[in-house]
Amino acid sequence: MRLLRVTLVGSLLLVAAIAGAQEWFRGYGRGYNRVPPRLPQTDSYDGSFSFCRALYTSGYREQSGSGWNTDYPDADVNFSIRLSELTKTRVSRSGDHEPNHLVVRLTDDELFKCPFIEMEDVGTARFSDEEVLRLRQYLLKGGFLWVDDFWGEEAWWQWVQEIQRVLPKADFPIRAVALDHPVYKTFFQVPRLPQIPSIAHWRRSGGETSERGQESAVPQMYAISDAHDRVMVLMTHNTDISDAWEREGEDPRFFYQFSPDGYSVGINVLMYTMTH
Repeated sequence: MRLLRVTLVGSLLLVAAIAGAQEWFRGYGRGYNRVPPRLPQTDSYDGSFSFCRALYTSGYREQSGSGWNTDYPDADVNFSIRLSELTKTRVSRSGDHEPNHLVVRLTDDELFKCPFIEMEDVGTARFSDEEVLRLRQYLLKGGFLWVDDFWGEEAWWQWVQEIQRVLPKADFPIRAVALDHPVYKTFFQVPRLPQIPSIAHWRRSGGETSERGQESAVPQMYAISDAHDRVMVLMTHNTDISDAWEREGEDPRFFYQFSPDGYSVGINVLMYTMTH
């Protein structure tokens, strides 16, 4: 496991060196969560992979969360870049060569062009009846949803209430994902689900990883599957995997401690769902 981690760190550093310092510590200069959603255009889809983030309305507030745009857009961009560098996946690029990341509304037809969608801070989500119907259609037609970065019991039960409006628990129970599940070894060997805090919490607490203290001390992965055991919804609770992507260039200590694990989990999840 140590060798695999060292190899991944080395790979990330190598591609970073090739890309150059400006690419590595880009910072973007766009401010925290001040970027409007990059909605699909008529030419947004070219057959290559596009990171699709789902847009939803927040009905609640969570400490340090900001709703649908938590970690946006840097997590989406950085993950797409590393995916193209660490795998042979062809990533869609816009005219300025930035990865063609997209934000899709749950009620738009463009949702069905995204085989993979991601949501964060879902403990604040409140779906309309139309969104419930459309998300159910999307998932039952073969779509996949990954939700990340929600912490503690209150956020968990709020999300469970919403997702069970979409996929009723009698037919689609939520189950824990065991460590011997293929998602932990599809591309990288991941021995456990890492607990990754937001960089703000990590700095403020002096290195603490649990954002809700003892209540969120143990990160967990859960899944909802269809009748054929295809995972439709994957949930990483009590961890912020995507902050390891978004903040990779802000602090070398944070990068070395969390980004290799964050990319390992992210690439495994994508590779697993795209091949199952």
